Amino acid sequence: MRAVWITKAGGPEVLEVRSSPDPTPGPGEVRISVRAAGLNFAEVMARQGLYPDAPKLPCVVGYEVAGVVDALGEGATGLEVGQRVLALVRFGGHAEMVCAPVERVLPIPHDLSFTDAAALPVNYLTAFHMLFRVAYLRPGARVLVHMAAGGVGLAVLQLCRTVPEVVTFGTASAAKHEVLREEGCTHPIDYRTEDYVARVRELTGGEGVDLVLDALGGRDWKRGLGLLRPVGHLIAYGFANLAGGEKRSLRRLAGQFTGVPVLSPFGLMNRNRTVSGVNLGHLWDRSDLLREELAALLDLWGTGAVRPRVDGVYPFDRAAEAHRRIGERRNVGKVILVP
Repeated sequence: MRAVWITKAGGPEVLEVRSSPDPTPGPGEVRISVRAAGLNFAEVMARQGLYPDAPKLPCVVGYEVAGVVDALGEGATGLEVGQRVLALVRFGGHAEMVCAPVERVLPIPHDLSFTDAAALPVNYLTAFHMLFRVAYLRPGARVLVHMAAGGVGLAVLQLCRTVPEVVTFGTASAAKHEVLREEGCTHPIDYRTEDYVARVRELTGGEGVDLVLDALGGRDWKRGLGLLRPVGHLIAYGFANLAGGEKRSLRRLAGQFTGVPVLSPFGLMNRNRTVSGVNLGHLWDRSDLLREELAALLDLWGTGAVRPRVDGVYPFDRAAEAHRRIGERRNVGKVILVP
């Protein structure tokens, strides 16, 4: 099989398509012939050497795939060879074939394309988990989401539309604001030309918001805490501020880590604030939870409540171009790799 390898930490040029033997499914696993695989910011950071959960280099990353069941391991039940599926995988997804535990593989409808199916697991599962499992989004809530035109950001906006009267604030460059409005964003904010903190305070009469979804990290976590009104909730689910170019910068790393707020239970209690962290990559032992939430998302897709917006589809030999697009934050929605 062919796969996209990160040969060493560095810019997109370190990516290389290599051939290797097809994997063999172990007990309780299925092998999937991959038709489409999602590319996420986490995997771009892995290429830069900034993602601590990534396998030792050289490696193949990729958390989500859609394709066809190709083989069944011993004891794998509930699926059949030839069945169309999506799956969460712990790396290895950017390949023509990958094996996954049967409990993290779900059948998909015939009218759901492979590219759209590959756009669902990580982005929409992250958004769904934050909004409905961690935050318990309520009608009338005010929600600030950063990187709102990215895969998770658009998923958040679509899911917020399923709850009455939710007011959303989304940060993105001005060129992406039309898309944000199409997806239901109440107040797009251009973080490049205006202070988003001042703008949110202006729009809320100084009160702030109920929920901040922050994949930026560092100093922005501290700013987000300051925007919470009483009983507000900040969810940290990434540290994109660590990446400021094609390669890692030690100066940038130091600057961002020194900006991380220091929290204490007493401080949170006295100010009636909640801080949570979400990392799907550390929930592999809760396959029951992930499967339940993925099934709920497929139901929402069936009703038309969610529709992935695919920014671009890139063959494996153009993976560097796909990485560069996400790294430069030019994508609007999901970037997909195909064999």
